[in-house]
Amino acid sequence: MDKLIIIVTGAAQGIGKEIALTYAQKGHSVIAADIDGEAVSQFEKELIEQGLDVHAVKCDVRKEDHIIEMVQQIEHQFQHIDVLINNAGISKASYPNELTLQQWDDILNTNLRGAFLCTREVSKVMKKKSRGSIVNIASTRAFMSETNSEAYAASKGGLIALTHASAASLSEYRIQVNSISPGWIHTGSEDELREIDHEQHLSRRVGKPSDIARACLFLTNPENDFITAENITLDGGMTKKMIYEH
Repeated sequence: MDKLIIIVTGAAQGIGKEIALTYAQKGHSVIAADIDGEAVSQFEKELIEQGLDVHAVKCDVRKEDHIIEMVQQIEHQFQHIDVLINNAGISKASYPNELTLQQWDDILNTNLRGAFLCTREVSKVMKKKSRGSIVNIASTRAFMSETNSEAYAASKGGLIALTHASAASLSEYRIQVNSISPGWIHTGSEDELREIDHEQHLSRRVGKPSDIARACLFLTNPENDFITAENITLDGGMTKKMIYEH
């Protein structure tokens, strides 16, 4: 595969960090964007020391001007953009009667509006070469819920709808848009998990960030351009598991 120009938002930690690392290890040029400028700059330094091609950008995806400036700078430096991974996201558990409008807006503006704005600006660059691939990191919470997750669930459900709508609108420019809905993806130490945590999954293990990163690689491989407007659930089978109370 030729060297690609990749943007990953929310790249300073967790799933986003693993996605950015995975693409860099495959020899691609990765723009690692995150609201935490210090953390993403440290990440860039670590990967450059490994000989990897990574460029840190401080970007708050809630802010339109940040995204416009970031995309303009990337196009000026690289002339094109091949892949966008809309991963930036936040969550706050709050009883619906106590969820403030500011909390609702922060979650929706980060998880959904930010993905829309990144897609809007990056697709302007992609369409010039009539190619590109966009992956939105959604969640199984778009389909099933825990208590006190209204804003997060709404944002992820909207993100899946945005995925197939964008795939339709951008199809004339041969731009693929897909989403991935992770289930339980553990980003901490393996020692924090209990055996029962693994065994409750049909896969017999809790998910890892690398599971999501490999799915991104698959969806954005130019050879897989027949896949678009699709959502892939990666949850170890949990959304298909029938559960009875004993």
